[in-house]
Amino acid sequence: MEENPIIVAEAGQTAPEEPKRKRIVRKGLWFLKWLVILFFGSTLFVEVLYIFVNPPVTPLMLKRLVDQKVDGRRMRLEKDWVPIEKISPSLVNAVVASEDNRFLEHWGIDVNAIQKALEYNKRHKRKRGASTITQQVAKNVFLWPARTWLRKGFEVYFTVTIEVLWSKKRIMEVYLNVMETGDGVYGAEAAAQRYYHKTAKRLTRSESAMIAACLPSPIKRNPASPTAYLYRRQARILNLMNKIGNVKF
Repeated sequence: MEENPIIVAEAGQTAPEEPKRKRIVRKGLWFLKWLVILFFGSTLFVEVLYIFVNPPVTPLMLKRLVDQKVDGRRMRLEKDWVPIEKISPSLVNAVVASEDNRFLEHWGIDVNAIQKALEYNKRHKRKRGASTITQQVAKNVFLWPARTWLRKGFEVYFTVTIEVLWSKKRIMEVYLNVMETGDGVYGAEAAAQRYYHKTAKRLTRSESAMIAACLPSPIKRNPASPTAYLYRRQARILNLMNKIGNVKF
């Protein structure tokens, strides 16, 4: 019985293709591994940093500035970071009543709200969202404005890690300072000064509910010139505020 001959590559011959492909795959996996490590390491570092340092600017703010420039409008960015102790508790209650009733109970993703929104959207043309306040912080502080599955995946990641690393009080404080409250206006203090000529600490229940009523479309709605629709939203929010009671951290 003949033995299989052993083929020896002579000098100058190229190496077999299989080892070359393996090297490419190995290098690709090595690169991917370090890319993943870099992503998780850097994002977690920034999230921990933001426990103690206030975010100086958000991707949404930068996008709005670009939009203003492209449209030929004056570039405007009004914001004034204040600690949560200098924001009216009524505004805290109002945004919870309006945006996230179970803010203190969920872990960032409100499954019950998602299920209710899905059922509602099956029966109505006007769609209802189910984003929690934590999700909105994740979107505003860490992500670019877009509606894609990729960004949604990143949103879930940042939402969960924020809930793990930050306190509910810190999440609310960041939210109240970066939320969009008008064209080029961000945060509770800037909104209070622009629309009511007072500090955020002095906002009344009625004023807080009106600011919260404008949050779904803050660029199109003005708390200082409310429409009949905004008055109805304000009334519903005030009613919910009575039912929920004071939010305590």
